[in-house]
Amino acid sequence: MSGFKTSKKQSVQPQSQPQYEVADVLNKLGSKLEDLGLNSWQLRTLFALKKCRTSALGGHIDACDECGNVSISYNSCRNRHCPKCQSKNREQWIENRETELLPVPYFHVVFTLPDVLNKTALHEPKMLYDFLFESAWETLQTFGENRGLKMGMIAVLHTWGQNLSLHPHLHCIVPGGGVDESGAWKNIRSDGKFLFSVKALSKVFRAKFCEKLKANLKDKFNENQENEYEKIRQSLWEKPWVVYAKKPFGSPKSVVEYLGRYSHKIAVSNQRIRKIDAETVTFSYKDYRQKGIKKQMVLSHEEFIRRFAMHILPKRFVKIRHYGLLSSTWKREKLKILQQKLGIQTKEKPLSKVFQPKCRCCKVGNLVTIATFDLRGPPQWFLEMSRNLPAPKSAF
Repeated sequence: MSGFKTSKKQSVQPQSQPQYEVADVLNKLGSKLEDLGLNSWQLRTLFALKKCRTSALGGHIDACDECGNVSISYNSCRNRHCPKCQSKNREQWIENRETELLPVPYFHVVFTLPDVLNKTALHEPKMLYDFLFESAWETLQTFGENRGLKMGMIAVLHTWGQNLSLHPHLHCIVPGGGVDESGAWKNIRSDGKFLFSVKALSKVFRAKFCEKLKANLKDKFNENQENEYEKIRQSLWEKPWVVYAKKPFGSPKSVVEYLGRYSHKIAVSNQRIRKIDAETVTFSYKDYRQKGIKKQMVLSHEEFIRRFAMHILPKRFVKIRHYGLLSSTWKREKLKILQQKLGIQTKEKPLSKVFQPKCRCCKVGNLVTIATFDLRGPPQWFLEMSRNLPAPKSAF
């Protein structure tokens, strides 16, 4: 192993690594984490985040194929709620979506649940979020069928507000038209500048969601118990529900790049954490009630993690869903035909790229893994080589 330089690092992240992490808060809490009243799946997820890119998950030794520098990288937890494990998944997802684009107007539509349902979201998250997806798609499907069109939708679930409060909503990308019975494309409007009335969408969305909720809760309660739905029925109907539709995107490609911002987001990124002390966490957020002005919020360690844990999705819950002419079945059988009819050249879905990080030492070479190790630590030869290196000179 002569001729190699060695260095030790925790990850292959960019140099602008945040100073504070969610994992730091978990480490501060220690055994108190188990006293927060979280369920086993939430605890399991948080323990994974705590171990991410640490010696607890083992790691690998990499050598640069250009300068010969040898370095340690610790393994990632790959959990979808982890602030450090999303960028590679997002890039791959964006590449796959780019092959499915159509030269048509696209709209960003947001379906939001009222806060009166937050209690139900905490106790029955899978049921409520499934209803949110189903009701949003059935609403758009109804409007499309009224015009004799089969529409499509990609929906991404977010459950949080900027201050980590519970705020379930769907970000949806919707093509501004659909295919008729003959398979021909038709825009909702000839100029492509309008989808549907948001007030009409809101009313149909609320009706469909409430119908599903009422039927489900009624099945869960017998006649001697007060139906849970009746307790919240008036609150559900007394205010209009929020459905928001943004103007069409400038180009089809900008659609995917835009949705990519939402596809693999988590409740709070490490970059937003400004300070962690012995008792509290300070993080930044945008107050949209005051035109998106940036503010900071201070929470105790316990409250910060309690809020973060509210947004851990149920096991195997699918948070990105494709519907109609954007569903996997339809795309597999008919997408290429439609793309050809619309005069665009079809593209094959790109093969998954092998992730090959760059050397931090020379910034040119690629890192090649030469050894792996488990939680017991690096192999003896690496430790001996590290000990034989001269100590770095002091800057003082």
